[in-house]
Amino acid sequence: MSDKEIVALVVDNGSGMIKAGAAGADEPCVVFPSIVGRLKNGIFDISGSRNKNTYYVGNKARRMRHILTLKHPIERGIIQNWDDMEGIWHHLFYNELQMDPENHPVLLTQAPINSKANKEKMGEIMFETFGTPALYIASPTVLSLYATGRTSGLVMDSGDGGTFIEPIYEGYALSHEPSFK
Repeated sequence: MSDKEIVALVVDNGSGMIKAGAAGADEPCVVFPSIVGRLKNGIFDISGSRNKNTYYVGNKARRMRHILTLKHPIERGIIQNWDDMEGIWHHLFYNELQMDPENHPVLLTQAPINSKANKEKMGEIMFETFGTPALYIASPTVLSLYATGRTSGLVMDSGDGGTFIEPIYEGYALSHEPSFK
């Protein structure tokens, strides 16, 4: 291992915006719209062909919206289109951050209402496609509370895709109703 410190990458997957940067930084170094655009029917790329695999991400997709069909892969906080989400992550790591995820642990956020299957799919893509050495998936409500120096509280997270209110006790989200016996 080199003398260089290994920096973990933090990725906040929002319905409207993707925010990312190095763990420990005061603010994200990259913020862009979580949109993917593909050429509309009847429009060809610069080479004169119509390649279904050609896509544009974020601000570039927004600038080219007159010739693209734009889609948000995250709806109401939940990833709905995994191919487009993988394209966003690829763009994020290699174009925006210019960091190879194989060399960095990754922390991803997920909505409190995300399913176990979606969480597993996130892990599958991060490990198998991007080769990240370590992964932690966290609720943004818990991370927001940690940022205030607290481990217990009631957090309201309001974003483009929804608003979530979550009680947190000693660092654990209490996302299930209590059962009384």
